[in-house]
Amino acid sequence: MDGRKMKDLLQERLQSNDRTFTFDSKKDVLRIENTTTGKGITIELPGIIAKWETIKEKAVDEVVYYVEEALNVMGEEHTLAGREKNIYPVIRSTSFPQEATEGNRFLFDDHTAETRIYYALDLGNTYRLIDEGLLAKESWDAEQIRQIARFNVRSLPTPVKSDTVAGNTFYFLNTNDGYDASRILNESWLKEMKGKMNGTMAIAIPHQDVIIIADVENDTGYDVLAQMAMSFFASGHVPITALSFLYEEEGLEPVFILGKNKKRSE
Repeated sequence: MDGRKMKDLLQERLQSNDRTFTFDSKKDVLRIENTTTGKGITIELPGIIAKWETIKEKAVDEVVYYVEEALNVMGEEHTLAGREKNIYPVIRSTSFPQEATEGNRFLFDDHTAETRIYYALDLGNTYRLIDEGLLAKESWDAEQIRQIARFNVRSLPTPVKSDTVAGNTFYFLNTNDGYDASRILNESWLKEMKGKMNGTMAIAIPHQDVIIIADVENDTGYDVLAQMAMSFFASGHVPITALSFLYEEEGLEPVFILGKNKKRSE
């Protein structure tokens, strides 16, 4: 896979009568613009190619989703004032773009070595990721957004279904509201789930629409969780990470699971 092939693949997936595509072969970047608004997105291809070597089409799916999401809200005027209840955090992989259109940097925070926290204004069928341009236009403070988003995610319902495999219990949260993975930021809920554990509590957020919480009581539990996380990661619309986390007093700690052995991420 090279830049030109990736360009062709993305252009095929994103083709539309109201879009133009410009490819810079020297810099390996693809520019996609809406012909009506003149606004668009510039995509750096090397990082996508690197992911494609590992997860193939899922790497392209993630970029296509991001581009469609961004282009759909371009040209529309959005306001934060009076919509405080529609501001939520969203979890993304560290490979997710850091800038919005026109170079505006998204508001985001480090979460784990594998994930970041972005912030979104819910628009109903989609949402707009909040960037520094929107904050500046309305004179909002970034910390204000963080506090509102954290408060709102705690108000989301947390229904779980459970299954037992080889003496280990697995809890699944999957409401498909776009913020399932975001529930990992609901500390009070995590502590509540911790109280149900008989063994070690481990968590996976393979894509944005699921959380898996495992009550690991034997080594097989780690293996099963790893297999589940990889399967969900490969099939998710917006993949996040196939890595699992241990939930401990100091927070989330990434853990590599290899066969019956587990290794904490350095």
